[in-house]
Amino acid sequence: MQLLSQPQCLLSNIRYLFIALSFAMLASHVAVATEVKESSAALTLQDALNLAAKANPEIAVALREREAIQGIKTQASVRPNPTISTSIQDTRSDTRQIFLQLNQEIELGNKRNARIEAADTFYSKAEAELDSKKADIHANVIAAFYAVLAAQERLALAKSSMEVANLALDAAAKRVKAGKSSPVEETKSKIAESGAKIELSQANSQLVSTRKRLAALWGNPSPLFASAQGQVTAIPQPVALSELDLMLENSPAIKLAKLEVNSRVALTNVERSKTTPNITISAGVVNNQELGLNQALLGLTVPIPLFDRNQGNLQEAVSRKYKAEDELIALKSQLGSNLSSQYERLNVARQASESLRTEILPSAQSAFDAANKGFTAGKFNFLDVLDAQRTLFQAKSQYNQALLEAHQAVAEIERILGDVISH
Repeated sequence: MQLLSQPQCLLSNIRYLFIALSFAMLASHVAVATEVKESSAALTLQDALNLAAKANPEIAVALREREAIQGIKTQASVRPNPTISTSIQDTRSDTRQIFLQLNQEIELGNKRNARIEAADTFYSKAEAELDSKKADIHANVIAAFYAVLAAQERLALAKSSMEVANLALDAAAKRVKAGKSSPVEETKSKIAESGAKIELSQANSQLVSTRKRLAALWGNPSPLFASAQGQVTAIPQPVALSELDLMLENSPAIKLAKLEVNSRVALTNVERSKTTPNITISAGVVNNQELGLNQALLGLTVPIPLFDRNQGNLQEAVSRKYKAEDELIALKSQLGSNLSSQYERLNVARQASESLRTEILPSAQSAFDAANKGFTAGKFNFLDVLDAQRTLFQAKSQYNQALLEAHQAVAEIERILGDVISH
């Protein structure tokens, strides 16, 4: 027993060493994939998309899954191994019989073809999962990139508000010192300045978090890019909703659900093929010491499917096939509703941004300029300036938020369709 255990132990150690090396190689590949970092220059949307496509960890996981399915395809095509059996009858040398037999299992019921077809469907499903993940990452990058642009705009707006608040505080202090205004106006100016400082701090914090969220999509926890470069005011114009509905049938999620149905059909065929038992053909020789000759030995083994006919596994496979078909119907309805909702969200955000840009912002800017000029000339009190300033910056903030809403809606539409509708 000790002589047998040592080789087994050696083989076991070699096997574990091979597995450890395989995992080390896999980890090194993943590490290389996640070491991609952006430059310190301004980052464009295309730069961000390229970085995420190269180094996103979730895409790397999907690629590994596809590689694993390739192994399943290889294994599905192999045939059963032959076996050799031997036995000795009677320990006395004069009457001893030595049996040597070769056994080969023959698969019936089209089992091998069913396995190959199932493996092919699983590989197609793995590719569809990879495409779906790429579409998901693409949408995440777009949403995160425009969130950075919007945060940059908010920070610029907060800085501008801070400058105005400082100028107002300085003007109020001079008017109070000259005896032209009440000290209450200076106090209100200080309160407005404190509010502007809080807004500036919040804007800075939002920009930091959005930058980190964007850089995390290519595995970089510490963003290096100086700023995001793009036009947040340029809202993509998709085609009509009816045309988008036609594109829905080719969306990654729908394709994946259809391939899930196909894989369940293939697995059902595999289980159905197992209801036909395999046979084993044997051929060998018997060395008969008593007769002093070798005798041919032929055999056939046929299982009797009396109790186990694989009926339970077949029932499970059929039920899961029906489940996949029901899930496909539910998914189509859900995606159609979501697509319509995001399209409406885009239109509402577009209309709001256009109204703010052409009507509200010019009026608010004009009112603020007039109030500020009148306050400097002593014609208006500080409350008028403060109210005009609040109205202007609130309108600018609403405009920035409407633009972000529009871009997020576009990202969600592209996530659903798995296609770039416009950029």
